[in-house]
Amino acid sequence: MTNFDPQTTLLVVALKSELPRDLVAGWQVVYSGVGKVNAAITLCDALASYQPKQVINYGSAGALRVGLSGLYRVTRFQQRDMDARSLGFALGQTPFEDNVIIDLGGGGLSCGTGDHFVSAPPEMISDLVDMEAYALAKICQQKALEFQCFKFISDNADDDAAIDWDQQLAIGARLFTKKILEK
Repeated sequence: MTNFDPQTTLLVVALKSELPRDLVAGWQVVYSGVGKVNAAITLCDALASYQPKQVINYGSAGALRVGLSGLYRVTRFQQRDMDARSLGFALGQTPFEDNVIIDLGGGGLSCGTGDHFVSAPPEMISDLVDMEAYALAKICQQKALEFQCFKFISDNADDDAAIDWDQQLAIGARLFTKKILEK
């Protein structure tokens, strides 16, 4: 893992409950709110204000693969709710764009991003599901900014997902700050 500089790194997190500000004192952090649109708006505004050299997205994610728990680096991103198949495009493909997957390279998990909380397996295959990472990865790719993404498995994207998610947030925040930010 890279050592990150708090002065040149922007942390983008959906909710304060996922990474409370007191755990990231001295870091540039913005809270986007939930979903791809909120994440995109917040990151674009923050890029103008902070002018970071790199962006880190941290947040919670649901696991779709059995046996996943803890904190993971994510390197492949898809839009699980982009569905223009009736127009001849692949599931996850934005019409008239070639790429379905944003791939940062390296060993990491895949994440399907969409604007609904997953409580049953989605049609698109990925290791994890979230609601913001694809939008952030795409903006960073277009702006030629280094992007890193770390997700804490908060639930198994099943019937208990909402209960599990709420109970796991504090554990994930402490693990992320210890393993990634305090290195």
